[in-house]
Amino acid sequence: MAPASAEGLAMQYDVLIVGAGQGGAYAAIQLRQQGFDGTIALVGRESEPPYERPPLSKEYMLGDKEWDRLLIRPAAFWADKQIDLLLGADVVSVAPEARQVRLQDGRVFGFGELIWAAGGDPRPLSCPGAELKGVHAVRTRADADAILAGLDGVERVAIVGGGYIGLEAAAVLRKLGKEVTLLEVLPRVLARVAGLQLSEFYEAEHRAHGVDLRTGTGVVAIEGKDSVTGVRLTDESLVECQMVIVGIGIIPAVGPLIAADAAGGNGVDVDEFCRTILPHIWAIGDCAAHASKFAEGAVIRLESVQNANDMASCVAKAITGDPLPYAATPWFWSNQYDLKLQTVGLSAGHDQSVLRGDPAARSFAVLYLKGGRLIACDAVNSVKDYVQARKLVEEGARIAPADLADISRPLKELDRI
Repeated sequence: MAPASAEGLAMQYDVLIVGAGQGGAYAAIQLRQQGFDGTIALVGRESEPPYERPPLSKEYMLGDKEWDRLLIRPAAFWADKQIDLLLGADVVSVAPEARQVRLQDGRVFGFGELIWAAGGDPRPLSCPGAELKGVHAVRTRADADAILAGLDGVERVAIVGGGYIGLEAAAVLRKLGKEVTLLEVLPRVLARVAGLQLSEFYEAEHRAHGVDLRTGTGVVAIEGKDSVTGVRLTDESLVECQMVIVGIGIIPAVGPLIAADAAGGNGVDVDEFCRTILPHIWAIGDCAAHASKFAEGAVIRLESVQNANDMASCVAKAITGDPLPYAATPWFWSNQYDLKLQTVGLSAGHDQSVLRGDPAARSFAVLYLKGGRLIACDAVNSVKDYVQARKLVEEGARIAPADLADISRPLKELDRI
């Protein structure tokens, strides 16, 4: 099962997977589980074997999870399954007609099928000082290790971005005893992914844990000579700090595909089977934009383990002759302090929200409706509501808001209207 090669010719794989993260690794695993016996290679920019990224901003930075426990599979698994790992390698161009990719080091690899699972790169700050020593993202093991290595001597940390990454990093750094200022340019944290009630709850929680959380506040410069000494804000005030962590989203890593005439704007566009418009080229995970029934058919990108895994499974089935359209239910989670947030569905565009339970009790849910249909649920320390809401979201159930708010009745027993 070794890949074909000859002097002067490209190495050839039946399936070449670009990106050795969650989606790419799971695509290779699923291909083998579906009985695919052709040659497979995973091309990854990092030198690490495939590992889980979500714990980097939580358990890994806290020291609660050792590195080996982040590996998607033990190191020996890949050789046992005859999956070649081509690590520390960056694909710089794709030739669709020749079915080849070129790496930064000049090597060329041919493919029968190409699965693009390259994810994305942290979106950098565009202000002066963004390149100073002490400015970090949280995307890779190297990022997390650099933060941990730099914490000695750091008393104050500024976090730019009030999404999941920023909030999780704030919780970890408070547990590590650092003074934390969190800066969000929008009027509230989690503004793009959750409703007002959840935002207000998490803002209060972080402030109660000592985070100096400021919304509606932009960054105009990172100050310092060689390393960070502070962050200058739009109101001209200065936040003194010795480290800055930036969590303002990712830029989808799709440049070579777009240059090869794949369709896409925010990521690369795929159809219901995760195919790009380029023959024999598929895309999955954070970089793939697809039409979602949970967004009323709008083309969206989802950055989640669930999406990466389910898209990987979709492609593996299609390649092995059992195509099924991608229709997985979106779900997400976030751990902050002693709070476990579980989300199902997509709340964007909701026109009504229903609070179920009491946030003061630190166990509640927010249910989102649009046109009377249940479209999403955020559950905080409320696993039962999360599990039962999932089925209702998938159904697009219509339930009276007063019934949804009644915690004396399980969600699964509520009458439809």
